[in-house]
Amino acid sequence: MARMPVSTAYRPDPRFMTLGPEFSDPVRPADFPETRLRWRHERAAATVGLETLTEAEWIAHFGRFQPLPDNQPGPLAMRYHGHQFRSYNPDLGDGRGFLFAQLREAGSDRLLDLATKGSGQTPWSRRGDGRLTLKGGVREILAASMLEALGVPTSRAFSLVETGEDLQRNDEPSPTRSAVLTRLSHSHLRFGTFQRQAFHERADNIGALVDHAVETYFPHLADAPDRAVAMLGETVARTARLVARWMSAGFVHGVLNTDNMVVTGESFDYGPWRFLPRNDPNFTAAYFDETGLYSFGRQPEAGFWNLQQLAGCLVQVADSDALVAALNGFAPAYREALMAAMIGRLGVKSQGPDADIDLVNASFKALAEGGEALRWEPFFFDWFCGDAARAMAGPRAAVYGGEAFMEFRRLLAGFEAQRPERLAHPMFARAEPVEMLIDEVETLWAPIAEADDWAPLYAKLDAIESARVGWALS
Repeated sequence: MARMPVSTAYRPDPRFMTLGPEFSDPVRPADFPETRLRWRHERAAATVGLETLTEAEWIAHFGRFQPLPDNQPGPLAMRYHGHQFRSYNPDLGDGRGFLFAQLREAGSDRLLDLATKGSGQTPWSRRGDGRLTLKGGVREILAASMLEALGVPTSRAFSLVETGEDLQRNDEPSPTRSAVLTRLSHSHLRFGTFQRQAFHERADNIGALVDHAVETYFPHLADAPDRAVAMLGETVARTARLVARWMSAGFVHGVLNTDNMVVTGESFDYGPWRFLPRNDPNFTAAYFDETGLYSFGRQPEAGFWNLQQLAGCLVQVADSDALVAALNGFAPAYREALMAAMIGRLGVKSQGPDADIDLVNASFKALAEGGEALRWEPFFFDWFCGDAARAMAGPRAAVYGGEAFMEFRRLLAGFEAQRPERLAHPMFARAEPVEMLIDEVETLWAPIAEADDWAPLYAKLDAIESARVGWALS
């Protein structure tokens, strides 16, 4: 095929394949009966130099998976193990996806992965068909877009191509339509990637993974006396920040298995996700999470438990006492990250640890005491930049005027707005904030399923993008 017209921002850097055959398997993408482009993340494409692709070229690369120039010669199904709901599973790996390409992000110079979901069977598919439902692809686009808008480190849904197959599924009406999703993410180096090598007692490969992680993602740690300990410390800090951002966003991932967490601390792979309707620490996302293991309030515990499993792998190459010391950094890192995330969501300037924690505690208490009358997202929308006049003139003024909110209002009054010019954004002229509660997924899916009408979905994504610009969370 003719060489595609890449932009000057396109910089391929396929590094994972240099690790060798112990870490992945070459695979072929499925030969789909059709390829219809349904979603293309233009802003993300521009950051990696792919915005110049025509629709036909885009489909060739993200529907047929023809290799990108000077990148991986073919897809790689990554090998890993993992704890799934705390039960170890040595039969995992990319069962319906693969790593397609790696390239540098303009501006940040971060190495990013283009990886798939629903691209066909691999050696790790077990009894699965290797496919993704179109509805599942729509759900992932919505989750990733909303999380990015709320300042959560997340993969981005880069492309969605409908593939023309009828799929049978137990959890939705079947037959149902099929799709292949491509996500853009900082890394797919899972905790489970290390677990596989530890399971096989391959200390040499664990060392190779540590070196790869440090040299690729954490070059500032290259001269650390013990790279494994230094890498764990970095991953602890990044995981603490990720979980704190989930909590401030009112997000429940649903499946916090060790194969769904990466050393660089981004959120990815959205299955039974939920955003909180109201403050409820026992709220779960997955219908099969019968014990509430991954409920909203237990996500910090889940993140720490997973970090412990990663540290257990590194014992084969590093000092155990030093690893424990690195793990012990999680609790203070999480507390600090949660304060920063909540202060950021309220749009005010930090007043120091003591004042910040008092305000954060008062916020959670107010959210809880608001009960059925107060949803999660409107609370932050109403009080953004500490604008009491705006909140008290809004539709929830009666709730905020109650005794339960007195302490919150008193404490917030002592904080100065952070970048108050954000309130001039049109989003804040809305009567209600942009939310992404799970019932709306069904509302957006219905016209697609019934009439192939994508307009409501695209309008919702436009609204989420407006919210991202309006919040301007870092």
